[in-house]
Amino acid sequence: MRIAIAQINCCLGDVAGNVATIFDCATRARALGADVLLTPELSICGYPPEDLLLRDDFIEACENGVQDLAGKVRGIAVIVGHPRGSRGRLHNAASVLMDGRVVATYAKRDLPNYTVFDEERYFEPGDSPCVFEAGGCRIGVNICEDVWGPQAPRTAWSGARKEGGHGDLAAGQGASTAPEAPRMARAAGAQILLVLNASPYHVDKLATRYEVVSARARETGMPIVFCNLVGGQDELVFDGASFVVDAAGKLTQQLPAFEEALVVVDFVDGVPAPVEIPPEQPLEAVVYKALCLGVKDYVGKNGFPGVLLGLSGGIDSALVVCIAADALGPEKVRAVMMPSQYTAGMSLEDAETLAANLCVRYTVLAIKPVFDKYLETLAGEFANLPFDTAEENLQSRIRGTLLMALSNKYGSIVLTTGNKSEMATGYATLYGDMAGGFGVLKDISKTLVYRLCNWRNTVAPVIPQRIITRPPSAELKPNQVDQDSLPPYEVLDAIMELYVEHDRGPREIMGLGFARADVERVVRLLTQSEYKRRQAPVGVRITPRGFGKDWRYPITNRYRDRF
Repeated sequence: MRIAIAQINCCLGDVAGNVATIFDCATRARALGADVLLTPELSICGYPPEDLLLRDDFIEACENGVQDLAGKVRGIAVIVGHPRGSRGRLHNAASVLMDGRVVATYAKRDLPNYTVFDEERYFEPGDSPCVFEAGGCRIGVNICEDVWGPQAPRTAWSGARKEGGHGDLAAGQGASTAPEAPRMARAAGAQILLVLNASPYHVDKLATRYEVVSARARETGMPIVFCNLVGGQDELVFDGASFVVDAAGKLTQQLPAFEEALVVVDFVDGVPAPVEIPPEQPLEAVVYKALCLGVKDYVGKNGFPGVLLGLSGGIDSALVVCIAADALGPEKVRAVMMPSQYTAGMSLEDAETLAANLCVRYTVLAIKPVFDKYLETLAGEFANLPFDTAEENLQSRIRGTLLMALSNKYGSIVLTTGNKSEMATGYATLYGDMAGGFGVLKDISKTLVYRLCNWRNTVAPVIPQRIITRPPSAELKPNQVDQDSLPPYEVLDAIMELYVEHDRGPREIMGLGFARADVERVVRLLTQSEYKRRQAPVGVRITPRGFGKDWRYPITNRYRDRF
């Protein structure tokens, strides 16, 4: 018995392209002697389709794609995910295709509706198991959330604390609650359970998947093949990292993360043959790969010819240009240095050195002449008023305007360079350094930026060490450093993580040893900056709660945390 795992990068909405990819995998898997090919959740259309699911023509196109693929399949059972309309109801479905037809269809039983997931908006739950025969075995089918367990009562959970699955259920809850879907498959005679998944990446996600899926295997006494989607879709990144566990919950096979793969799993007497498990990679390497894939797919799937970014000589833009060059190739990256009278000589030197090390196109556009003209125009309005954030932000907006002009002229998308710490506190300029199409570091704290830069230099020392060691500065006025306006980043980031990603209140945070003044400052800045974040570009999500789909705070809001 051989089961092939097709860990593929589906492009959302490209039904014909996805069908072609799946058929190619089926052809290759059959040549390898596979009896079954397993694909990810909603592999026909991509995940998540969001409000495309409200369109009848989209559902029809997906159904036509399933029928087209079924008509081509011979000599192998192919399991595909797709939306399926039936008697006025829409299901998140998986169909088994064999010998030119659809032989069985399963409807997802448990629908996630928290953090980045809102499947209850579109789908209705199924209520029947699906078991089919292939290669002399009886095989059950589940879809992602089905193996994570039923959701806790609405009043008992916090979306930010459900850090795990397809599901982002807490690991302990997911492992201790036995969901119905796997047990129903077992009761219907299944000997092996195949699970289609679109489980997006965040830090430490894979360990939680192991824990939950291993628990399901032990509860049901079935080996489980977990096939996960790979690729970037707007702010979500799917890491793939598909795997197999035996009936005792032991990991027997692990596919690579952040890349497509077609791998065959051998079963002997219903037991998956063990394969050498690759060593675990450091966090920085995994996050860096996630960022690269997010950039590559956002740029490529949306048809941009390349990217532009402002290269300041600072650490954030240094990391972004490295990610862009590694993800897209240096020939698709253009770095623009836009010095003002406040730009240090070392910033110019380091930016030029970094661009040369990466072999990316490098341009210098001085903004002082433009800045002087703006000040001349505003002289009457600004007369007798001190130099303040108005003049500082003006410089940033000039830079944003120049980058957008180049973007319009050449078609390349602008990558913004602001990090999560800046997005949290509003230490960013609307229509200035926030102007652009994709925020690469939107969910990366400043302290993690440093870790990623140091890690990247272990691969090849491309970032000048001075960029990493010098105090960070926006360089918008003389002798400026970030810590003039913000708490130390190690303090800011710790408070931000507790407040944003874990929903801890200020009193809880202070109880953990943080100074009241620092907590008050960070929370006040975070609350005041919601209107800015709502206008920021989308960016890669790598934490359990980023500023995007799963952060839904109101802009107009008079609630204030209690201290």
